[in-house]
This record gives sequence, structure tokens and C-alpha cells, in this order.
Amino acid sequence: MTEKELAALCAAVTPPDEAARAAAHAHWASLAKPLGGLGGLETTIEDAAALTGSAKLDISRRAVLVLCADNGVVAQGVSQTDSSVTRVVAQNLAARRTSVCRMAQTARCEVVPVDMGIAGEPVPGVLDCRIAPGTADFTFGPAMSRAEAVEAIGRGIQLVREQKKAGVGLLATGEMGIGNTTTSSAVAAVLLGQPVEVMTGRGAGLSDEGLARKIDAIHRGIAKNQPDSADALDVLAKLGGFDIAGLCGVFLGGALEGVPVLADGFISCVAALCTVRLCPAAAKAVFASHCSTEPAAKLVLDALNKKALITAGLHLGEGTGAVAAIPLWDMALAVYDGCYSFEEGGIEAYTPQEGEGC
Repeated sequence: MTEKELAALCAAVTPPDEAARAAAHAHWASLAKPLGGLGGLETTIEDAAALTGSAKLDISRRAVLVLCADNGVVAQGVSQTDSSVTRVVAQNLAARRTSVCRMAQTARCEVVPVDMGIAGEPVPGVLDCRIAPGTADFTFGPAMSRAEAVEAIGRGIQLVREQKKAGVGLLATGEMGIGNTTTSSAVAAVLLGQPVEVMTGRGAGLSDEGLARKIDAIHRGIAKNQPDSADALDVLAKLGGFDIAGLCGVFLGGALEGVPVLADGFISCVAALCTVRLCPAAAKAVFASHCSTEPAAKLVLDALNKKALITAGLHLGEGTGAVAAIPLWDMALAVYDGCYSFEEGGIEAYTPQEGEGC
């Protein structure tokens, strides 16, 4: 995909369907329960209706896309482990043995591991969408070229199109890549104009010394590359990873194809932020699942104007938080589709009261 083609796709994203949102809201209001009693579960379904253009939703088929990639900045000692762990986890994703695989089985969700740029040979059982065998170390120059970033976004869009063609009505985002909290913190710090120290956490459990190395590497990467905060593609290419770029495409694909996309934690929310900076209208496809314990997670969610359904101290990755939210969607739709109405119950309908609150 070319940058011109990407711009045309961004321009093609339509606003949310407010008539469908209103229809979903009216349906909730007709059910025999307190108005707005399910809180964020109700507005989630209304937002999904506005995205899909229909007050009738079908999420019986769902999948989590786990985008895997290696990051050259790992050479700077920003992680507990080396890049070989990315491959090991990808192999176990293919064998359906990881945390997200076990959770997805409970949520009746297919797991789709995707190689966006793992070092070494392709991993059997992992969908090959690789751009290159890992990004460059951004402390020495751009992590990837602008063209590579665009191509990764394009492959993310194509993943969504393939899933929709297969009948999937709800997507969750996941990722696996040693060093990707470093790339995410770097991208978020620039896009939000925040100090690196505020946007950077311990990832998978860094020591004080490791955290200091991580912060220093991000400072050096920003100084070396001078990314333009007004150009999300420039920031993504210079400081990001192939997993983040691919996830950016997944969110954009969700907006183009009318498929709700559940953002997982900090990393996929940073990808969503890149998407919204590239294409503000694509925000309609982004659904927050949980608020990660990474220090900057809430700042990114606030920038996206999204509220998480779950606050449980999750910070595992792989898409586990996004998959954990799927049963909440199921329960919301169980009420939305199956609860009796005020009319059916012979109950006078509730009406909004002035000053109504908690």
C-alpha cells in the first residue's frame, strides 16, 4: 500500500451512524429495568450500533489478532529478556498454550497469531504478514522506513477484511514483542507531548536500573530522530514497531469495515492513538477493554476519550485484557436481545427524572 492509498482510505471512513445509535438507545430504554442500569455495557452496544449501522448486533464469531514483532531497541537493555522470547511465545501461541489462548477458549474466541516482523525464519502456524525480521534500533536512526510503516498498516487493514469475510463480528487486539513497551512509550510521549519519565513504566518487570536504561534509550531515540508530533506516521516510523503499525491498521480496518475492535492495554491503545491521529473518524471502531497498570495507560485512554470496561490491574499483554472483556459484551447482548420489555411485563415505562443520579 502507498501513502496516497492510505490517505484515500482514511478519507473514506464515514462518521458514526447516529440513527442506529438512537435506535439501540431506544431499545435499551424499552426494557424492563432501570434506565441506563447497565452503564457502560449499554453505551458500548450503542457505540457498536453506530459503528455497524445497525441496532441488531451479531458477535457470535469473534477473534483476537495477536501481532508479533521484534524491536531493535532491545539491544539497549530495555527489557528483562532478549528478543528470542518473542519467537518462543509466538510458537506457543501457534500451539494454543499461552494465557490468551486459554482465556480465548472460555470466551469462544479464535486466536490468530500474526508475524509482523519476528527475527529469524517464519514461525510455523503463525500467519506470515512480516514486513522485515524486526525493526532497527531507534537510538541509531528510524525504527523503520515510512514506506514500511504504511505497508504494515495496510496489512493490518487486510487482516480485518479477511476476518469480516469469514463472518467475524468482533475483534480483539493483542501483541507480542520484547521491547514493545519501550516503543509504545516513545510514540506516546511524542504524540501526547508528555515527559518520557511520565510515559514509561517497568513493562514486564524491570529493575530500577533497567527502567533508567529504558528511559535513557527513549530520550536518545527521540533526540536522534526528531519525530514530528503533528505527523503520526512520522512518529510511528521513527519510534514504533511493526506490531504497533499493524494494530494501527487493524483499528483503521475496523472503521472501514464496520467491525468493533477491542483495544487491549497500553500498547494497542497507543496503536489506536496513532490511528486516530491519522484518521480522527476511525475512533468509532476503538473500544477500550481495560486500563493497564502501565503508568501512561490512563493518559492514552483519556486522549482517545475512551472508558475501559475493566479495571483489574492487568498487564500481561497478548490481548488478554481485550479477550476478558468479550464475556461482558455477551452478557450485555443477552439482556439487550432477551430481556422482557415494560410493555410485555405490564409495567409502566420508566422515564428520565430531573436530577436523577447515583
